[in-house]
This record gives sequence, structure tokens and C-alpha cells, in this order.
Amino acid sequence: MKKLIIILAVLLLVTSCANQEVNDNQGGKKITICLDYVPNTNHTGIFVAEEKGYFKDLGLDVEIIQPPDDGAPLLVASGGAEIGIDFQDLMAAPLSQEEPLPITAVASIIQHNTSGIVSLKGNGMDRPKGMEGKTYATWDSPIEKAIIKEVVEKDGGNYDLINMVPYTITDTYAGLESGIDAVWIYYGWDGIFAEVNGIDIDYFDFASIEPALDSYTPVFIANNDFLKNEPDTAKAVLKALKQGYEFAIENPEEAAAILLKKVPELDKNLVVESQKRLGKKYSEDAPYWGYIDQERWDRFYDWLFEKGLIEKEIPSGFGFTNDFLTE
Repeated sequence: MKKLIIILAVLLLVTSCANQEVNDNQGGKKITICLDYVPNTNHTGIFVAEEKGYFKDLGLDVEIIQPPDDGAPLLVASGGAEIGIDFQDLMAAPLSQEEPLPITAVASIIQHNTSGIVSLKGNGMDRPKGMEGKTYATWDSPIEKAIIKEVVEKDGGNYDLINMVPYTITDTYAGLESGIDAVWIYYGWDGIFAEVNGIDIDYFDFASIEPALDSYTPVFIANNDFLKNEPDTAKAVLKALKQGYEFAIENPEEAAAILLKKVPELDKNLVVESQKRLGKKYSEDAPYWGYIDQERWDRFYDWLFEKGLIEKEIPSGFGFTNDFLTE
């Protein structure tokens, strides 16, 4: 913990000086948004807000950056970025430690968990029990393995019969052709990739098997001091993001074109099809984009605690807020 505090302090000092220099030389309130991964359709609303001038209209000068090696959460916690992207499951450990990381989820990007297990069609893994005797590429995360165990055993299977190997593949479907039988994916990108490229697959998702696994993946997170000291700026950022994602919902093809303009190396067919499908998921079943349901949020963390995956119970409603969103 002392090492983490020292790292955060150093990052805060360096980034605050850098940010002040930028603010002195540019118009608008300087805001940094740190992605979780390479740009994809989870991020379309951010790039739409930038392209359409939604940030600028609200007096914001936004920089969109790639995550450092240790991820967006530490950068956001240190003040190196005001806003970042994380996942509810990955937030569990930082939120349940003795001194919780000073971050808060402020908006959901997608309303429901779209992740699950993919395999090549015909290998018997159209249901969790089919993973028995098969090779699964694992990140070796306790939460990941517990989720696999939960769905396999709910389906009457034996989790111990799965052959777990380290996740070393760089291409999901190349991996499935070379000794790996099953991989965890997010369907809105990798599942659509299979459809676009004519790859026949079997797939099952976690949330339909165990409701507690319908966690928020991904979410926007914010630095707690930023939320406390600059609430109006935080609301402005979220307002612009909401406009960006709502535009993407209503105009998927134009939104896809904006993402491709910003990141031309992406596959056009994949981006367009993913945007059409994923756009419908951004605010599905929610009263408005970004809304986080406390019952669902708590249910997932309660499940983690019951399974012994976090040492300390996360209090109800802790780690997220809807207070900076507009309906």
C-alpha cells in the first residue's frame, strides 16, 4: 500500500505540472480521457463528441489518450486523467482494499454484460458443460476463473475437467485454430468479427446463465477529487459524452464513419456492423444513457464477496454515482 501511495503521489505531481502547462497555452478547460484499450466501438461516443464539437461547445478541451501499461485506473486515481474507462469486475479489488482507490464509476457505456465464451462451431461448446475436457486460454484472474466455474457447474459440468492454459494469443480466431478450444470474448467486437468474416462459431454468454454476472462492462470512471472540486466540469464532460453516445445510437453508420476517420486502421466492415449492433446496447433497458442500476451493481459485488473473491465486503452503492449524468 505504501508503494502504491508513493507511485500515486509522483504521478500526481508530474501530471499536475504538465496539465497546468497545457491549460496555460490552450483555450477551454483541459480534460484528459484515458481509454482502456485500443479504440473500438465501445469508444465511438467519445470520438463523436470530439468530432461534433460537443466538448468544445461546453468549454472543454479534451485529450483522448491510450492507457499506460498499468492501466487507466491508476492514472485516473493519480490525477493524470480526470476520466478513464474501467470494468466493474476490475474495480472490485481496488474498491475493497483497506484504502480504496480514489475512483468512482460515473456512467455505464454499455448497459449489459456482452461477454461470454466463444469456440469454433461443432466442438460441443454451445453450452458451458461442453468445456469439460477442452482447452481454455485463461488470464489467470481469480474472478475470471470463478465466473467460468459458476456457469459450468450451473450447467451440470465439472470445472476441474477444463484444461487451463495461459492466454498468449494475439488473435482470437487464429488461437482457436491452433490448439485453443475456448476463449472469453466481448461479442460486440469479437463476435461480430466472426460474423463479418464468415467464421462459424458457438457462443454462450454469462449474464443469461447467472443474473449476478450481468455486471457493467465497461464504465467511465472519474477521479474523486475532480468530482468533489469540479462538479460542474464533471457534469459538462458527462453531458458531452451522453450527446456523443446518443448520436451513435440514432446514427450508427455516421458514427462508425467518425470512428473510422479517427482510427483509419480499423476494419471498415467490422466497425460498421459492430456499431449497428452495439449501438442498440448502449442504453438498452435503461432510463437514459450512462445510468447505473444500484441493485445490479450491488448484486455482482455481493456475489464476489460470497465466493470469497474479495476480502472485504463492498458497501451497498459504493463505487458509482449517477449524480453527474443528465436524464
